[in-house]
Amino acid sequence: MYTFNTCFYLIKKKIILLLSSSSIDLSCKLGRQFHLNGLHMSGDVILGGLFEVHFTSVFPELTFTSEPTKITCQGFDPLGFRHAMTMAFAIHEINENPNLLPNLTLGYSLYDNCATLVVGFSAAMSLFNGQDEEFLLQEDCSGRPPVLGIVGDPFSTFTIAASDVISLFRLPMVSYYATCLCLSDRKRFPSFFRTIPSDAFQVHAMLQILKRFGWTWVGLLFSDDDYGHHVAQSFQSELHHSIGGCLAYLEMLPWGENPVELKRIVGLMKKSTARVVIVFAHQIHMIHLLEEVVNQNVTGLQWMASEAWTSANVFETHRFMPYLGGTLGIAIRRGEIPGLRDFLLQIRPHGTIDSENSMVKQFWEHTFQCRFAPPPVEWMEAGGALCTGEEDLQTVETAFLDVSNLRPEYNIYKAVYALVYALDEMLRCEPGRGPFSEHSCASLQQLEPWQLMYYLEKVNFTTSFGDQVSFDKNGDALPIYDVMNWVWLPDGKIEVQNVGFFKKTTLNGEELVIDQDKIFWNFNKQLPQSVCSESCPPGTRIVRRKGQPLCCFDCVPCSEGKISNQTDFWSSRQNDHCVPKKIEFLSYHEPLGICLTAASLLGTFICSIVFAIFTYHRSTPVVRANNSELSFLILVSLKLCFLCSLLFIGQPQLWTCQLRHAVFGISFVLCVSCILVKTMVVLAVFKSSKPGGGANLKWFGSVQQRGTVLGLTCVQAIVCTVWIISASPTPYANTRYHNDKIIYECVVGSTTGFAVLLGYISLLAIISFLLAFLARNLPDNFNEAKFITFSMLIFCAVWVAFVPAYVNSPGKYADAVEVFAILASSFGLLVALFGPKCYIILLKPEKNTRKAIMGRDIKR
Repeated sequence: MYTFNTCFYLIKKKIILLLSSSSIDLSCKLGRQFHLNGLHMSGDVILGGLFEVHFTSVFPELTFTSEPTKITCQGFDPLGFRHAMTMAFAIHEINENPNLLPNLTLGYSLYDNCATLVVGFSAAMSLFNGQDEEFLLQEDCSGRPPVLGIVGDPFSTFTIAASDVISLFRLPMVSYYATCLCLSDRKRFPSFFRTIPSDAFQVHAMLQILKRFGWTWVGLLFSDDDYGHHVAQSFQSELHHSIGGCLAYLEMLPWGENPVELKRIVGLMKKSTARVVIVFAHQIHMIHLLEEVVNQNVTGLQWMASEAWTSANVFETHRFMPYLGGTLGIAIRRGEIPGLRDFLLQIRPHGTIDSENSMVKQFWEHTFQCRFAPPPVEWMEAGGALCTGEEDLQTVETAFLDVSNLRPEYNIYKAVYALVYALDEMLRCEPGRGPFSEHSCASLQQLEPWQLMYYLEKVNFTTSFGDQVSFDKNGDALPIYDVMNWVWLPDGKIEVQNVGFFKKTTLNGEELVIDQDKIFWNFNKQLPQSVCSESCPPGTRIVRRKGQPLCCFDCVPCSEGKISNQTDFWSSRQNDHCVPKKIEFLSYHEPLGICLTAASLLGTFICSIVFAIFTYHRSTPVVRANNSELSFLILVSLKLCFLCSLLFIGQPQLWTCQLRHAVFGISFVLCVSCILVKTMVVLAVFKSSKPGGGANLKWFGSVQQRGTVLGLTCVQAIVCTVWIISASPTPYANTRYHNDKIIYECVVGSTTGFAVLLGYISLLAIISFLLAFLARNLPDNFNEAKFITFSMLIFCAVWVAFVPAYVNSPGKYADAVEVFAILASSFGLLVALFGPKCYIILLKPEKNTRKAIMGRDIKR
């Protein structure tokens, strides 16, 4: 495996890191140091962090000298600093928790990326290699890395650059804000994890909001980085396919100030008829864009914000709100972190939290608008105040202390705890029972990063806020977003309120919930409209505009003698007006549906009665013969077979379409596999009664019988799961059979999946039939094989007749044929298998003896 304390030469993104080694003293020397803005606390184990504490930086020209590279960061971001302090708080909280990492002190090294790629990459490499000017190597070049894991980077591009290198050594990197879909590529980024949903889910959320409000004509702006390019490509490809929408324009926002390009983009937005503007970009892009929007006074737009700037306080000003009021956006889930505010209030430039660190002093100077001694000359000449370090944070109004809306912070908190829970689980490993070679455990002194990554992949815990944290096979966390709305309150205050949520549900479904009554609209308090062309009124037809998107068309009068057609209407019998098309499906309210439902419930009731009879007489020979446990299991499976037919009745829904064949297939396989095992037991008992045949029974004990039934049923469960995941059955409105009807039905999704499901049931039924047929002439004391033969004959006959009837039945009658086949075969099995036994139990109790069952002293 890879080790860290090795010497290498690396050139990446104009960053040069040179390490030199001596074969005599086995040491490595750092060829160049970066003076980075950082925050540090020592400990037995160090975790690294990368945060955006400044908006930009001034980076000097790089040289190949050994002089330290001085980076100047500009534009202090107090919320970015709060992100860094959240990680510091989490580590302080863990150190005080006796149940996590006992007898071990955590430390941290937190760096500012200054919203600049070269700075962010330099910071990541500094965490990766350490900042010691020289360190000694072990003889085997082993030793644990300077940090055991990294929380960050918030930018996707920075994360990609750093993770390209760090992933080579399997050092875990858990980002709280990098959303690029590309980072889910496990082959390229095997050690990358994140506590924020990927852009794929963000795109789905945006599209569902557009669909909810009927906005099909939109403009799209995106940042010029990996995050922007990937999400724009995904959004553009799914817009028309998902909601039938079109893009009015697609523009890339430049990095930094570019007034000419920004003026052109805003001018295009001003001229466009699209009222909805979607922006996938960062705060820095939006600041420059909004300045130009204000300059050109572009009002009347409905903004939709990506999670990167939805909750940014920098835009919540009276200058921007006339333009941004009513903005809808998605935000990462809000959480609560008890004790964080008290921790933030403890920060002092001369206090306990890395008191001499420049980052803390920068925060203090920004908050109190002062400078520490010695202050710049120009500051003193302008009459600026000096910082004493004794100022009180509670006396200033700052968003830094507002912990009521913790979103990125909550993700940081979860990321730190994910790494710590993984480390804690690793250190609790018992020697000889570990997951590595020869059941060994990882050692903190000789730790390899991939060993910690092994535990991180399996981490699963619940936060104090009640959220479960775990990672899927791509390192992604559970996807969920809050839907936010920017409200301009009557008293002039600005609030970003939660109006709903969007989350992934079971069976890969998605759920959007929005309280529309709570939404503030900036268009005379009315829902804005954004369509290229309104729907054509009756008496007109659509004519596409040449060279324009599909959403743009003209409405022209219908030709003489014709009317405009709508798929939900058909002509009357007299052909003089339109009438709604009939809707058809197998309903509970029609006679056919009522009869099938009654038959299903009757079968279920009879199964319950038989089950009760067998339970009451469970100690009698008839019930106990040939494994009573299998008899009870057959009764349960038959009850499920009767009930699953109800899923075929009623208007098809997504969940009923997905479940109907899955429940049907698994229930019948469970039933037939029990019958198959019963038949095999009958044959085995007969062979064991012959001289030297006793060895046959050892393969047919109770455990083997249960295992066989479970194994055969699991095969069908796997088939159904693969079918639903790969090509799920879905509801479909079919208008092909009749022009005047809409037939609601379930499309199977995969004909192959349906065929495999039926084929597997048929295979087991045929094997059962053949074995039972071979055993039909056994001595009378083994005559249960005759009943099994008869039941399988009925079963096979029903399903052989089903195939042609199903294929040739249109619409709802196809469902009726399938329900009839399920009920007929279920009744056949129930009567053939349990009818004779119930007859003896209830009407011929004198035959319910051991001698009678064994075929002795009973005349026929």
